[in-house]
Amino acid sequence: MSRSVAEPVGCCGPLAAATLSDDQAAATAAVFKALADPARVRIVNMLATSDGPVCVCHLIDPLGLSQPTVSHHVKKLTDAGLLEREQRGKWAYFSLRPEAMETLAAVANLKGAWS
Repeated sequence: MSRSVAEPVGCCGPLAAATLSDDQAAATAAVFKALADPARVRIVNMLATSDGPVCVCHLIDPLGLSQPTVSHHVKKLTDAGLLEREQRGKWAYFSLRPEAMETLAAVANLKGAWS
């Protein structure tokens, strides 16, 4: 299932749920796919711990990647609906979508799953 750009990720379900609908399973898989790269996990971590939107130019050195590679990764995260993009002049600033934090928490909610 292909997702449209910046589609909200609110339809994911917790993995510990008794059952997931086909839509919830597809949305959850899309989140995992977007996070399937260590650089993307690091980007989400950096944005989650920042005080505000972060310029893509400030992600390059900490990640040790080229600007085109960082741009590719943030595009994947944005397409999955995890990031918001704000254009300021020639630079793009990114932040986690508020719904993304809830979605990531719900997906990771495994409490009682194997009890």
